[in-house]
Amino acid sequence: MEPVEEYQVILTTQARQLFAQIKDTREQQLLLSRIEKLKHDPDKQGKALSADLIGYRSIRAVGQRYRIIYRIEQEMVLVIVVGIGRRTEGSKKDVYEVTKRLLANLMQESESDEE
Repeated sequence: MEPVEEYQVILTTQARQLFAQIKDTREQQLLLSRIEKLKHDPDKQGKALSADLIGYRSIRAVGQRYRIIYRIEQEMVLVIVVGIGRRTEGSKKDVYEVTKRLLANLMQESESDEE
């Protein structure tokens, strides 16, 4: 039987900033314990996202209120958390909307760095 590979989980600077905006320490602890579970079989957790977030996955945390958005780098045995926040559909503060904007900004920055 092969040993179960444990993934390293990292949070981007943006994900850390979003996490820091959550003031309730109980909610922070629940989110951290959920993130910790991504070390094992992250591809079997949550759901694959589409459209602007294709290539990313999302899991629910703190009941159904929060989403953790992440990408798996299989070859590096790495999980990169890019977004953490409340699901507030239709709001500019919705975790999916915030994450899309952050990723779009990162893409623009990297493109301008190449010029």
